[in-house]
Amino acid sequence: MQIKENTIRRRLTASYFTSVVSITLVLFMLGLVGLLLLNTKKLSDYVKENIGISVYLNDDAREVDIFSLQKTLDSKKQVKETTYITREKAAEDFQNELGEDFVEFLGYNPLPSSIDVKLKAEYANPDSFAVLEKEFRALPEVADVAYQKDLIYAVNLNIRKISLAILVFSVLLFFIAITLINNTIRLSVYSKRFIIRTMQLVGAHHYLIRRPFLLKGITQGVIAALLSILLLILTLYIVEKQLEGLFSFQDFRILGALFGIILIVGVLIALFSTLFSVNKYLNMKTDNLYT
Repeated sequence: MQIKENTIRRRLTASYFTSVVSITLVLFMLGLVGLLLLNTKKLSDYVKENIGISVYLNDDAREVDIFSLQKTLDSKKQVKETTYITREKAAEDFQNELGEDFVEFLGYNPLPSSIDVKLKAEYANPDSFAVLEKEFRALPEVADVAYQKDLIYAVNLNIRKISLAILVFSVLLFFIAITLINNTIRLSVYSKRFIIRTMQLVGAHHYLIRRPFLLKGITQGVIAALLSILLLILTLYIVEKQLEGLFSFQDFRILGALFGIILIVGVLIALFSTLFSVNKYLNMKTDNLYT
């Protein structure tokens, strides 16, 4: 008898452990997609803000006029930052890329001074670039303006496509997660269907029968959510170390909201899945319990 009780206890423990692990993994995947959604805009902003306009200056432009022009550019609402590149700096950078001293070969430096202009992400679109190009060309100190038009169109188009694809994938994954968690809990309750029927036979009220199952479901949801949050924190730490400078997850308010959502989703899915599963066996005929 003792051996049988130990066997049953081990099976119940294994079933409980399996349920928690399954829910944890599903919530972890949901959390990863949530992080991806939250950082899609950040990544797109990073890409957009690194596409700049090169404003080439006249050779006879005075230093004081150049600094005045840079301040004028900085004051524009579309501009995030500007960088003044002297002729000497431009020659040095080009020489490093080329690997040869072209100035010595030519006998003079053909490169003009320039100001690199980076736009704010919300203005990094073809229309804004075209408007600013026209404005910059009208300035007396400016000799030419250049930027990669095809790249700007491609970036904006691809970002919209990627954002839509991630959104569709997220919705699909959410429904898959609900289905997986629901099936996991249903299997857990299925293994206890005879206990439910025994409690009914001794006259226990449905509320009293549901209560321990619901409490267990909530507990499973909480434990699984906390474990998935720990896995997400570990993942964030690793990603930040490997991709330092590209990704930064220091917005603790957003992370806190995401972790809170994971906890609530885990508890609610576990709670309602347990409720529906228990109700199913409460209303099931005795003969059907064996199928």
